[in-house]
Amino acid sequence: MSKAFTRETDNEDDEASGAVLPPAAQGKNYITRAGYDRLRNELLDLIDNERPKIVEVVHWAASNGDRSENGDYLYGKKRLREIDRRIRFLTKRLEIAEIVDPSVHQGSDQVFFGAKVTCEYADGHQVTVTIMGIDEADSGQQQITWVSPLARSLLRSRVGDEVMLQTPTGLQPVEVLAVNYG
Repeated sequence: MSKAFTRETDNEDDEASGAVLPPAAQGKNYITRAGYDRLRNELLDLIDNERPKIVEVVHWAASNGDRSENGDYLYGKKRLREIDRRIRFLTKRLEIAEIVDPSVHQGSDQVFFGAKVTCEYADGHQVTVTIMGIDEADSGQQQITWVSPLARSLLRSRVGDEVMLQTPTGLQPVEVLAVNYG
């Protein structure tokens, strides 16, 4: 057998899917209860619903004979690999998840995980972001990960503090205007 058809590590599937995480994210996986439940529900849906359906289609397609030109079989096998890759990824992420309850900081003016922070840049524009876990942050919802440069600058600061944000153009001052835990 040619060396081209051997797999060196099991992590190649994860790397090919873009599932490689930044070094800071590999140790801790802080996540809210809602984010954890969402990932867990996705995992259970893949295991209980999605995968069995695809296995059934692949089994049916394989029983039809010639597999080399059987689109249902080829697509089904590809989809099955994608599902298995996602199941492995979700399982690993949920194993190292540390659920954090942001509401314990309710009423505090200090920035912690789960805080909704309004801050103002030096040029006067304001932005409101929520500091979330790596697996649950959605930039379209103004959510940032706790390992992002802005979040790292804001963490542990208080209302009225001016923090320095490292940007590609250099350090930029950012003032914390409000902190809310909702």
